[in-house]
Amino acid sequence: MRILDVGCGIHKLAGSIGIDRNPSSRADVLCDLDHFPYPFRDSSFDSLQAVHVIEHVSDVIRSMEEFHRLVRNGGEVYIVTPHYTDFSSFCDPTHRWHLNSFSLRYFGEDHGGFGYYSGARFEEISVRVKLLALWRWLGFELLVNAFPRYRRFWEYYLCYVVRGKVIEWRLRAIKP
Repeated sequence: MRILDVGCGIHKLAGSIGIDRNPSSRADVLCDLDHFPYPFRDSSFDSLQAVHVIEHVSDVIRSMEEFHRLVRNGGEVYIVTPHYTDFSSFCDPTHRWHLNSFSLRYFGEDHGGFGYYSGARFEEISVRVKLLALWRWLGFELLVNAFPRYRRFWEYYLCYVVRGKVIEWRLRAIKP
């Protein structure tokens, strides 16, 4: 299985090919993640991970299109980013984007009528929100992740009080 670790830093996933722009990283290939295309052929990978990367790129849509190009049809893309209500989302001056658990639905069937901006399509395998410890211990994290309607209610009305920590997406690439 070929795995691409985008923005691998010093914690590259074992067995993967890592790319990063920093020469001090453990990347196998150095490239600027904001310049496309990355130096790989179409559908070169079975899976791709971008852990704490998507909030740093200059163009989320273009980056997602590149992820889509790089994985095979049915390949899995794993993305992790801070939830926009976590303090870490705003305390890092290199963060350009502050996302919520619905931000990447733009690339799926439920794109809210704006799917025409990109042809890249992904199926949501899972979305998991991690909450701050107190809320996790009180069971809110279980509710947010087990019931999509509750997650929507939480995102709309409660997330500024019951703050999120991290969002994890597992997406499946859909290609014609």
